[in-house]
Amino acid sequence: MADRWTAQDIPDQDGRLAVVTGANSGLGLATARELARHGARVVLACRSEPRGAAALTRLREEVPGADLQLASLDLGDLASVGAFAEWFASAHDGLDLLINNAGIMAVPRAHTVDGFESQIATNHLGPFALTGRLLPALAARPHARVVTVSSAVHRLGRISLDDLNSERRYQRWRAYGRSKLANLLFTFELQRRCAGAGLDLAAVAAHPGYAATNLQTAGKSSLLDRLYAPVGNLLLAQSAERGAWPTLYAATMPDVPGGSFIGPDGPGEMRGHPHYVSARAAAHDPETARGLWELSERLTGVRFDFAAAATTERSAR
Repeated sequence: MADRWTAQDIPDQDGRLAVVTGANSGLGLATARELARHGARVVLACRSEPRGAAALTRLREEVPGADLQLASLDLGDLASVGAFAEWFASAHDGLDLLINNAGIMAVPRAHTVDGFESQIATNHLGPFALTGRLLPALAARPHARVVTVSSAVHRLGRISLDDLNSERRYQRWRAYGRSKLANLLFTFELQRRCAGAGLDLAAVAAHPGYAATNLQTAGKSSLLDRLYAPVGNLLLAQSAERGAWPTLYAATMPDVPGGSFIGPDGPGEMRGHPHYVSARAAAHDPETARGLWELSERLTGVRFDFAAAATTERSAR
């Protein structure tokens, strides 16, 4: 890995098509901007149409000539995930890069329209279902990649397959850590399954460190939360643009192996330049990963058809 890598080091992305979830603000907006700036076509997959439209206008001003498209996607609603996937299949013949970026952090207990705890639904089940539904499009392109944004807070998480929705006890930071640990289990299991099927598709994880984004304040319930977040952002956090560097490295550098985890190189992985980082041992447990995968398939109703994807890939060659 090159020392002190920045977004200026992104190789030419001309000809690549990327989907970035949560592209209307923060890390997603910064990721979409740099991909477009380096030649990629980018689909901004956003939950809020007004905020997505504002982001689209902003990016077109900042990156003249950028090839951008706005689409509606709410990862907390499986019907929305299905509708997005159907739209994408009708509008595009393949996908080079899926950035599972959108998420929520440490919010008060809530349930989605599908009845799932909101953090595990938005941060894991939604991206799981989206990736599965877009698998045929990814298989249709050589060297496709799925990058899922996790967090250093995954170290707080514990996966309870008999209580994934935190029904027995809900603690918002532990629920967030659980969802971010699930991101890593999903990434590493996806890589194992792609390799087993012979698919030319790499699954990679990234985390931004401590980045100043709207996640720091969105959904915070206490006065202390609302006061601490701006102070922490000012004193400790790096910008969203720098926070996006690990994701961008994971997405664009050709030598990144599937199953890698990219984060900042500074103390505590809080800030800095992208480098390879380690996940806690629980993220690499194949038995838990397999159990979570099977449970996620049951809960979402989405099954990954690797055999069909391999056939699609062979036909596209």
